[in-house]
Amino acid sequence: MLDRWLETASAVFGVFLVMGMGGLARHLRWFSKEVDRSLASFTSYVLMPCLFFDRIIHDPSLSAHIDAWYPAVLGFLCTIIGVASAWGAAKGLGRYFGLHNDSQERTFGLSVGIHNYGYIALPLAEIVYPACVVSLMIHNVGVDMALWSVGLYTISGKGVRKSWKRIVFSPPLLAVLLAVLIKQFGWVDWVPGPIEHATGKLGQCSVPIGLVLSGAILYDYFGKQPWPQALRILSLAVPLRMLILPCSILALAAWGTSSEALKQVLLIQAAMPAATFPIVMTRLYEQDVPTAWVVVVGTSLLSLITIPMWMILGDLLLF
Repeated sequence: MLDRWLETASAVFGVFLVMGMGGLARHLRWFSKEVDRSLASFTSYVLMPCLFFDRIIHDPSLSAHIDAWYPAVLGFLCTIIGVASAWGAAKGLGRYFGLHNDSQERTFGLSVGIHNYGYIALPLAEIVYPACVVSLMIHNVGVDMALWSVGLYTISGKGVRKSWKRIVFSPPLLAVLLAVLIKQFGWVDWVPGPIEHATGKLGQCSVPIGLVLSGAILYDYFGKQPWPQALRILSLAVPLRMLILPCSILALAAWGTSSEALKQVLLIQAAMPAATFPIVMTRLYEQDVPTAWVVVVGTSLLSLITIPMWMILGDLLLF
């Protein structure tokens, strides 16, 4: 068990070390704020779709049946449960934990409700459970759909009618659809070599660049929230994000699927801290960025301890 702990802790620390390099680059002014939006767009619209396309068409175990999309259904469901639970807690209990207005409540709901499903989960999966990486990518399509519907409504008040085009024409979703169709109809050998090479190389850049960008954004808001206020917010955020929601996801893994790869995906998601992207959405829709920063940084730092704990516990319970 100690070997397992050390392996997982080493993988987690390595991921956060890459994020730390992003913060260092910002501190040294090698990485300016002006490039954040364009780099985030390039990562979301080009690099991540290339990664999804490349992995799916080359995965030998991808099912050719409708159950291939079940991970996306569970990703969508887990995200809705997370955001609804966090926003409900903020509405009902937030005034006792330093959340005094609607902006803070909405920010808390999105930040606590969305787990880190990409930039930490993907590299961790590649190290610990490499066989589940494709299932994780399809799962993440469902999380993206929930993020741009329920998540968007939570942070801005705009529902699916305002965001359906963003969902339907999402490059990650289109990349997954195209790759699955190519895989199911046996057209993989017809994909031109230069396209395979380009998508493979671009896909390899996606996670490192995303981690560096996340670290730089987190650095920008360091110290913007007084620590007494931050600790009050975390006293509500941590039990939700790090205990209650992981238990619900593990329950779904135990009783919602018999697939070992999908159980591994859900275990990784249960162990994750809050996602970093809600900070970007919070800034975009002019909500309370310091609250999002506190949730992301606080749960991320704590996850250096809790991720190995949840991974080991999940292994014992699920496999």
